[in-house]
Amino acid sequence: MPRTLLRSAAIAGTIAILGLTAGCSRIRDHKGYVVDSTLINTVAPGVDNRESVERTLGRPSFAGQFDKNRTWYYVARDTKQVGYRTPKPVSQMVLAVHFDDKGNVVSVDRTGLEKVTPVSLYADKTPTLGSKRGFFRELFGNIGRVGSVGPAGGTADNPN
Repeated sequence: MPRTLLRSAAIAGTIAILGLTAGCSRIRDHKGYVVDSTLINTVAPGVDNRESVERTLGRPSFAGQFDKNRTWYYVARDTKQVGYRTPKPVSQMVLAVHFDDKGNVVSVDRTGLEKVTPVSLYADKTPTLGSKRGFFRELFGNIGRVGSVGPAGGTADNPN
């Protein structure tokens, strides 16, 4: 009887350890354009146009919104993640193909991780412009000002 109990406890312990370590596995992920360096290097300024770039590289990840669709962007990113942590970028490629008014390629720019900027989404405070007011000034700061009309006149909701 104790032998089967010991065997069952060993099996249960092994399953528990395997379950806990499964959450610590590394996850690699690729998002965006599938990079083929040979095809990217064939796009040349003065030689290609919109149609040839689309045939060679496919449709872009997105097009420029503020330059009247004169720039196409191909974006690829590889990330790694351990367990339930936030994914970290391992590599990134942004290919920007710039066109002129006639649709011919003017330049091709390729950038990587050097353009990545970390952004903290969970900060304690949101920075604001203006004076820093303390708790009591925030709480009692409008006493005497409510309902009074200054030299500039009333407000939009109370013009008198």
